[in-house]
Amino acid sequence: MKTKSILSINELSISFVSETTENEVIKSISYDLYENEILGIVGESGSGKSVASLAILGLLPKHISKITAGSILFRKNELTQLSTKDFEKIRGNRISIIFQEPMSSLNPSMSCGKQVLEILLQHTSLNSSEAKKETLSLFEKVKLPDPKRVFSSYPHEISGGQMQRVMIAMAIACKPDVLIADEPTTALDVTVQKDIISLLKELQLETKMSVIFITHDLSLISEIANRILVMFKGEIVEQGTVNNIFQNPKHDYTKALINSRPPLNKRLKQLPTVNDYLNKTVPTEIVTKKQRTECHKKLYSQQPLLEIINLEKEYISKSGWFSSPKSFKAVNRVSFKIFEGETLGLVGESGCGKSTLGNAILQLDRATAGQIIYKGLDLAMIEGEVLRELRKDIQIIFQNPYASLNPRLSVGEAILEPMKVHNLYASNKKRKEKVIELLERVGLSSEHYNRYPHEFSGGQRQRIGIARTIALNPKLIVCDESVSALDVSVQAQVLNLLNELKDVFGFTYIFISHDLAVVKYMADQLLVMNQGKIEELGEADKIYANPEKEYTKKLINAIPKGL
Repeated sequence: MKTKSILSINELSISFVSETTENEVIKSISYDLYENEILGIVGESGSGKSVASLAILGLLPKHISKITAGSILFRKNELTQLSTKDFEKIRGNRISIIFQEPMSSLNPSMSCGKQVLEILLQHTSLNSSEAKKETLSLFEKVKLPDPKRVFSSYPHEISGGQMQRVMIAMAIACKPDVLIADEPTTALDVTVQKDIISLLKELQLETKMSVIFITHDLSLISEIANRILVMFKGEIVEQGTVNNIFQNPKHDYTKALINSRPPLNKRLKQLPTVNDYLNKTVPTEIVTKKQRTECHKKLYSQQPLLEIINLEKEYISKSGWFSSPKSFKAVNRVSFKIFEGETLGLVGESGCGKSTLGNAILQLDRATAGQIIYKGLDLAMIEGEVLRELRKDIQIIFQNPYASLNPRLSVGEAILEPMKVHNLYASNKKRKEKVIELLERVGLSSEHYNRYPHEFSGGQRQRIGIARTIALNPKLIVCDESVSALDVSVQAQVLNLLNELKDVFGFTYIFISHDLAVVKYMADQLLVMNQGKIEELGEADKIYANPEKEYTKKLINAIPKGL
């Protein structure tokens, strides 16, 4: 461990304030960041980890937040006393930050190169020509393909992983002493996530900068950090070396974070959550190989509920007035069967075609060729009233419940709406009774009926999305990245809920995700997609234990394993 502290947080307390209330969100925390180290700060949404880091940069929202006690010393300079002008000299220069969502952090109206150029021109003595040369050098350093193309590209013209690399180039442009990485890999594929982690480690070794790496995923942080702080409800509940935290966690909350992710070496019937650990009621029941085999024997003795035969989805793009159209097959001759009561896991990196396939099955984006046989009917051949009736049977749970819920409707009205559209139940009174029953079924209560989406947490909103989906008593549900944006323990709650609903109502799931650990836990059968084609298809545990294809091996190797 390094002995010289570069950044020291002492008894720091922060409150959010309104005209009538003051809510303490950071409660007297203290820690040091040493020279040439990577410090991991881990905790769920609302734990205070990002708020504490924004305070370091003087980026706390004005008028609604205030530092009520404590100090932040950076190289013996008291940051809590700095003026806005003095902070501008430090921010982006001596202390830099990489945000979680590059698409909303980068300026959509400026090319990627210009955005890095701007930082260099503001904080260094380089002229425009020298700054451009340095920007291209930075793009090479962060391993962007074709730096010259990326320099003149706008953010929407490059991939999510490439945008995050541009953000990293901006963050390290002025060779900062401290880099804060705030959830920099949350929305990325596991393989891209692994690349970004490796890149940050390489850059840290090369530049000797100190890094604060913030995440909700303890397994991920074990791959990059030297030390870890665990935050819960605004307090640091545990801190120590990576080995100490993983081999001998002291606090129940730390134990919950370590164990909430689906284990890869056994199949638990129910995933433990934070509350299970805090209440000392941790589930330990395991699904045996024999139980799983018997279940599959029963599943696959039926007729398939859905059969996909040589499905294709082709897009035609035209990049200019005089250029000839180009075709691109997002889904290319895909065939598989799914049986009633089964969960088919669909996994692959962004752009592999998994969501396009899901949309084709839902008839949201019609296939170019092939057949989608549902209960003997070819969905590609039906439309109008027949298709509308079938929409009740095949539903979707979206990735972002906030974007899929109408902010002007109370959650009760949002769940009741599809019932009304499809004339389910005799009256609005009956429908309201059913909505309250559904809210309680997904772990909410009748008092939530009249609240609006913005009044709920991410995990609660996902539960509302699930209640809305199951309101029509569907047979087949497409779960499209439905847990990828959630904290690990909230993710465990939602996965447990989906499995419970499947057992009670006999649902059949197509579970789409880029996270192979989650898909392996949920799936009976696993379908691995790559560049529009099926790379591998078979029983989930068998594929994980003995993958045949190099691409599947790459996905498995990219899963953060912890220690």
